[in-house]
Amino acid sequence: MEIFNDILKFSLIDIIDVVLVALLLYYAYKLVKGTVAINIFIGIVVIYFIYLTVEALQMVLLTKILGGFISVGFIALIIVFQQEVRKFLLMIGSTNFSTKRGFLKHLKFLQTEGISTSITDIDAIISACNKMSSSKTGALIVLERNNNLDFLVSTGDEMNIKVTQPIIESIFFKNSPLHDGAIIIQDNIVKATRVILPVNNEKTIPQRFGLRHRAAVGVTERTDAIAIAVSEETGQISCFRNGEFLPFKDTTELAEILKKDLD
Repeated sequence: MEIFNDILKFSLIDIIDVVLVALLLYYAYKLVKGTVAINIFIGIVVIYFIYLTVEALQMVLLTKILGGFISVGFIALIIVFQQEVRKFLLMIGSTNFSTKRGFLKHLKFLQTEGISTSITDIDAIISACNKMSSSKTGALIVLERNNNLDFLVSTGDEMNIKVTQPIIESIFFKNSPLHDGAIIIQDNIVKATRVILPVNNEKTIPQRFGLRHRAAVGVTERTDAIAIAVSEETGQISCFRNGEFLPFKDTTELAEILKKDLD
């Protein structure tokens, strides 16, 4: 009877509390998904639920031990997840909720079937990269995911062009005035060209890779975007996520990985 009465006391504030916690866990999971940190994140969640369980069972000794670990471990978590914390703060600071579309994009897991967004044409992007690779045409393509990249768009020339293979190839054509810098793609639209990206000078990467690849590392460290670079010297196609090289056997496998990540 007491449990039933407690359920009846479940107020609107409690519902809001649960929803906010769910959103926080969702964003935390999105930030660490696909990285080594995901295992640490799962471990922390497990330890916390164990702590709640032993506290509810009034197991005093275990409660004190786990409580002390959780309270002291907060500083350690900031150190371990410094990249993810930076991405989270950047996501909050750069998120644009001024439009309905922007709001629904960040809550896309709550969308109904009646609401749809354009799906980025990965096949067109990969085909363009293959063509530019064969002609050794340098290129740097940034695919926006959850973090808003408007702060980078403002460094280049704003565009509103639908993604197609010829469009991408023409942008990076060696004699084109738009080929310098990177392009940013969101929801199958080229948002900007000649974008200046933050360059990482700390991470050690093979000497055969140049400024494009350091820029790809830099932008994927600071945001959850994915960057594709085509080397002008070798024609090699490289992909970066979370500041690291994304391994793939061939561009067919790369296309499948990107489609899954952008889903």
